[in-house]
Amino acid sequence: MTTAKDIMHPGARWIPAGETLDRAAQLMRELDVGALPVAGDDERMQGIITDRDIVVKCVAAGKDPSKVTCADLTEGTPRWVDASADVDEVLQEMRGHQIKRLPVIENKKLVGMISESDLAHHLTDDKLADFVESVYSRS
Repeated sequence: MTTAKDIMHPGARWIPAGETLDRAAQLMRELDVGALPVAGDDERMQGIITDRDIVVKCVAAGKDPSKVTCADLTEGTPRWVDASADVDEVLQEMRGHQIKRLPVIENKKLVGMISESDLAHHLTDDKLADFVESVYSRS
Protein backbone atom coordinates (compact mmCIF):
# COMPACT_ATOMS: atom_id res chain seq x y z
CA MET A 1 0.00 0.00 0.00
CA THR A 2 1.31 3.41 -0.98
CA THR A 3 0.87 5.98 1.78
CA ALA A 4 0.80 9.75 2.02
CA LYS A 5 4.30 9.64 3.47
CA ASP A 6 5.50 7.74 0.39
CA ILE A 7 4.31 10.40 -2.05
CA MET A 8 4.66 13.63 -0.04
CA HIS A 9 7.33 16.25 -0.46
CA PRO A 10 9.16 16.13 2.90
CA GLY A 11 10.41 19.09 4.88
CA ALA A 12 7.34 21.34 4.83
CA ARG A 13 7.46 24.25 7.26
CA TRP A 14 4.81 26.14 9.22
CA ILE A 15 4.47 29.89 9.27
CA PRO A 16 3.07 31.48 12.44
CA ALA A 17 -0.45 32.90 12.06
CA GLY A 18 0.71 36.32 13.26
CA GLU A 19 3.46 36.57 10.64
CA THR A 20 2.93 39.12 7.87
CA LEU A 21 2.26 38.25 4.26
CA ASP A 22 5.49 39.83 3.05
CA ARG A 23 7.39 37.42 5.31
CA ALA A 24 5.24 34.52 4.03
CA ALA A 25 6.15 35.47 0.46
CA GLN A 26 9.85 35.63 1.38
CA LEU A 27 9.68 32.19 3.01
CA MET A 28 7.89 30.77 -0.04
CA ARG A 29 10.69 32.12 -2.22
CA GLU A 30 13.38 30.67 0.08
CA LEU A 31 11.71 27.25 0.14
CA ASP A 32 10.64 27.39 -3.53
CA VAL A 33 7.01 26.58 -2.65
CA GLY A 34 3.65 28.14 -3.43
CA ALA A 35 1.92 27.42 -0.12
CA LEU A 36 2.63 27.31 3.60
CA PRO A 37 0.60 25.76 6.40
CA VAL A 38 -0.31 28.38 9.02
CA ALA A 39 -0.02 27.50 12.72
CA GLY A 40 -1.38 29.28 15.77
CA ASP A 41 0.42 29.83 19.07
CA ASP A 42 -0.70 26.33 20.08
CA GLU A 43 1.18 24.94 17.04
CA ARG A 44 -2.10 23.66 15.59
CA MET A 45 -2.81 24.24 11.95
CA GLN A 46 -5.19 27.11 11.23
CA GLY A 47 -5.08 26.84 7.46
CA ILE A 48 -2.85 27.32 4.46
CA ILE A 49 -1.66 30.53 2.84
CA THR A 50 -0.85 30.42 -0.88
CA ASP A 51 1.01 32.74 -3.19
CA ARG A 52 -2.29 33.30 -4.98
CA ASP A 53 -3.95 34.33 -1.69
CA ILE A 54 -1.27 36.95 -1.17
CA VAL A 55 -1.68 38.36 -4.67
CA VAL A 56 -5.48 38.24 -4.99
CA LYS A 57 -6.67 38.84 -1.43
CA CYS A 58 -4.01 41.33 -0.40
CA VAL A 59 -2.00 43.02 -3.15
CA ALA A 60 -4.81 43.20 -5.75
CA ALA A 61 -7.19 44.40 -3.03
CA GLY A 62 -4.88 47.35 -2.34
CA LYS A 63 -3.70 46.11 1.05
CA ASP A 64 -0.14 46.29 2.36
CA PRO A 65 1.41 42.78 2.73
CA SER A 66 3.68 44.10 5.48
CA LYS A 67 0.60 44.89 7.58
CA VAL A 68 -1.69 41.92 6.81
CA THR A 69 -1.08 38.69 8.72
CA CYS A 70 -1.44 35.11 7.58
CA ALA A 71 -4.29 34.71 10.09
CA ASP A 72 -6.15 37.52 8.33
CA LEU A 73 -6.41 35.38 5.18
CA THR A 74 -6.87 31.86 6.52
CA GLU A 75 -10.45 30.71 6.41
CA GLY A 76 -12.47 27.54 6.73
CA THR A 77 -11.53 24.25 8.35
CA PRO A 78 -7.89 23.25 7.86
CA ARG A 79 -7.54 20.05 5.83
CA TRP A 80 -4.71 17.56 6.35
CA VAL A 81 -3.97 13.86 6.09
CA ASP A 82 -2.15 11.44 8.36
CA ALA A 83 1.18 10.15 7.04
CA SER A 84 -0.15 6.58 7.13
CA ALA A 85 -3.22 7.33 4.97
CA ASP A 86 -3.31 5.45 1.71
CA VAL A 87 -3.32 7.27 -1.62
CA ASP A 88 -7.06 6.75 -2.08
CA GLU A 89 -7.69 8.60 1.21
CA VAL A 90 -5.41 11.42 0.02
CA LEU A 91 -7.30 11.69 -3.25
CA GLN A 92 -10.66 11.58 -1.49
CA GLU A 93 -9.65 14.45 0.83
CA MET A 94 -8.29 16.57 -2.01
CA ARG A 95 -11.23 15.86 -4.35
CA GLY A 96 -13.85 16.28 -1.67
CA HIS A 97 -12.61 19.74 -0.76
CA GLN A 98 -11.27 20.69 -4.20
CA ILE A 99 -7.82 21.44 -2.85
CA LYS A 100 -4.50 21.21 -4.64
CA ARG A 101 -2.15 20.96 -1.65
CA LEU A 102 -2.49 18.85 1.45
CA PRO A 103 -0.31 18.92 4.61
CA VAL A 104 0.84 15.55 5.93
CA ILE A 105 0.87 15.08 9.71
CA GLU A 106 2.62 12.36 11.71
CA ASN A 107 2.50 12.19 15.51
CA LYS A 108 0.88 15.65 15.54
CA LYS A 109 3.84 17.12 13.62
CA LEU A 110 3.98 18.50 10.09
CA VAL A 111 6.19 16.16 8.06
CA GLY A 112 5.41 17.13 4.47
CA MET A 113 3.02 18.38 1.81
CA ILE A 114 1.35 16.65 -1.08
CA SER A 115 0.82 18.73 -4.20
CA GLU A 116 -0.45 18.03 -7.70
CA SER A 117 3.14 17.54 -8.77
CA ASP A 118 3.62 14.79 -6.18
CA LEU A 119 0.46 13.08 -7.40
CA ALA A 120 1.61 13.33 -11.02
CA HIS A 121 4.74 11.36 -10.13
CA HIS A 122 2.86 8.58 -8.33
CA LEU A 123 -0.53 8.09 -10.00
CA THR A 124 -1.48 6.33 -13.19
CA ASP A 125 -2.52 8.63 -16.04
CA ASP A 126 -6.17 7.64 -15.57
CA LYS A 127 -6.17 8.35 -11.83
CA LEU A 128 -4.38 11.66 -12.37
CA ALA A 129 -6.87 12.74 -15.06
CA ASP A 130 -9.77 11.85 -12.75
CA PHE A 131 -8.21 13.86 -9.92
CA VAL A 132 -7.60 16.93 -12.10
CA GLU A 133 -11.16 16.83 -13.47
CA SER A 134 -12.68 16.57 -9.99
CA VAL A 135 -10.57 19.32 -8.42
CA TYR A 136 -10.87 21.82 -11.25
CA SER A 137 -14.52 21.24 -12.19
CA ARG A 138 -16.96 23.86 -11.02
CA SER A 139 -19.52 22.51 -8.59
